[in-house]
Amino acid sequence: MTPLPEPTTIPEKPSIGVYKRHVMVCTGIRCDQHGDAQALVDTLSNKFKVAGLHAGPTRVKLSQISCIAVCRSGPLVCVQPDGAWYYNVTSENMDRIIAQHLVGDQVVDDLVFHQGPGTAAAPEIS
Repeated sequence: MTPLPEPTTIPEKPSIGVYKRHVMVCTGIRCDQHGDAQALVDTLSNKFKVAGLHAGPTRVKLSQISCIAVCRSGPLVCVQPDGAWYYNVTSENMDRIIAQHLVGDQVVDDLVFHQGPGTAAAPEIS
């Protein structure tokens, strides 16, 4: 008779706190040759806190992504679930995205290079 295999331990199911939006910053080497995206990531927790986006129903989750497969015109930022993909996200442009999009619920049209499916109104891109 073949012995029964040992029971497999199932890992504990992870959990994430409630958030309104998920901001993903690409820090891949092709988008971030000079470290600008990493420098941006390093400031965002504090910027979100100052804007009141660090807790509660307006909380924004921040993730650093190694590649989002665009590889030009970075730093690049994607805001979900709104489907807004931003390019040339300097510190000043991120301040605009925080104030207008993350706080004001309006996509910053002139910084969007792609509007995917989501809850934000799609800007007209020429």
